[in-house]
Amino acid sequence: MDQRIIDLYDDFTHGGMSRRSFIDKLGALAGSAAAATALLPILQNNYAQAQTVQENDQRITAEIVDIPGAPGLKGYLVKPKDATGKLPTVIVIHENRGLNPHIKDVTRRMATEGFIALGLDYLSPMGGTPEDEDKGRDMIGQLKASDILAYGKAAVAYLKGRPDSNGKAGAVGFCWGGGAVNNLAVNEPNLKAGVAYYGGQPNAEDVPKIDAAMMMHYGGRDERINAGIPAYEAALKQAGKTYEIYVYEGANHAFNNDTNAARYDKEASDLAWRRTVGFLKKNLA
Repeated sequence: MDQRIIDLYDDFTHGGMSRRSFIDKLGALAGSAAAATALLPILQNNYAQAQTVQENDQRITAEIVDIPGAPGLKGYLVKPKDATGKLPTVIVIHENRGLNPHIKDVTRRMATEGFIALGLDYLSPMGGTPEDEDKGRDMIGQLKASDILAYGKAAVAYLKGRPDSNGKAGAVGFCWGGGAVNNLAVNEPNLKAGVAYYGGQPNAEDVPKIDAAMMMHYGGRDERINAGIPAYEAALKQAGKTYEIYVYEGANHAFNNDTNAARYDKEASDLAWRRTVGFLKKNLA
């Protein structure tokens, strides 16, 4: 697909334009309104594919839980079914559309790797993630930075305090959630490990506050996000932090989202996932 079309969709999904403007510009790039309409199913997420680990998978148990310390905050908690002993814990932070079926599936995947995984719904205090993705994006835009941080800190405290937890909490986030992981790492000393997929970077002057081991994944074609890599890496290096940065050449923003045909990159996604799981197991043991 023409990279200009993928970049246009990226601008749209991150609030750069209205849907009407997006469709008009897509039609101009595709050659006609009909061609634009034909491209939409490829560009948009298809959640019918968001069942890598089925909800009734016998390896896991799943439930919706209330998170103390933040009124109305809820999460999708998934645990290995037959695990014994205390387990490491991981917050899974969604993209800018909320806790959608894809992120719930990622949360289940994380549980099959041996973690207590919490898919945190940052929109739950506002009534929960809606089915309408555009509405979800608008709701994300209404969140206050202080609330985003408070919700993440409440989730860390909840996971650390569970009787089945080993007391160590990590976080993995995607897109908007990747930025949330970086920000949480700056402000939450109890976070032991953070993995940010193509997320916005924190201010360089805040990097010395990070105590967590950090891993970052970026798509090589994601110019918008990648512009912040050099300053972030320099600050991490100067502050002597534990970190790993990977750039997957040829991959786009959101390359991990296997419900999005236009941007999903299986090779990059699989490699990043193996690295992520190994990193979290090492730092949360």
